[in-house]
Amino acid sequence: MFCTMATEQRLTPAGKQKLEDDLKFLKTVRLPELSLRIQESNLDGDISDNSEHEDLKEEMVRVEARIHEIEYNLGHAEIVDKPSVEGIVGFGSTVTIKDQDGISETWTLVSSQEQDTRRGTISTESPVGQRMMGKRVGESFDVSTPGGTIVYTVEKVE
Repeated sequence: MFCTMATEQRLTPAGKQKLEDDLKFLKTVRLPELSLRIQESNLDGDISDNSEHEDLKEEMVRVEARIHEIEYNLGHAEIVDKPSVEGIVGFGSTVTIKDQDGISETWTLVSSQEQDTRRGTISTESPVGQRMMGKRVGESFDVSTPGGTIVYTVEKVE
């Protein structure tokens, strides 16, 4: 998944590290691997109708584009160590919320570039992230979903 380039992006230190690791992998492993495979397909003879060769070239273009995107984002990123105001939900906050059914969830608010719900991070641009920004412990907010409105209450802000 590719994100559009913004003029400045906020990243957590962990998000910056992940981008740096991804960049290193793409430059030192993935790009050389694709280059070698393209060279090998060139040795196979007629490449004019070789779909594998074309697929490899397209993949190389995608990898190079991702490398440029990561380099741009790292070069224009503001690294935010912790939320700007203690006790108020903001970028980088880890927040525990409870829905009206009593089910609690804990999320860390990050940029869209580094969000990964499987790892407990959501974007400040997501519906839940947007609505919880600026809230304090005990405050509630609602989120409209296709199944109806869900009301959440902030239980903890770190």
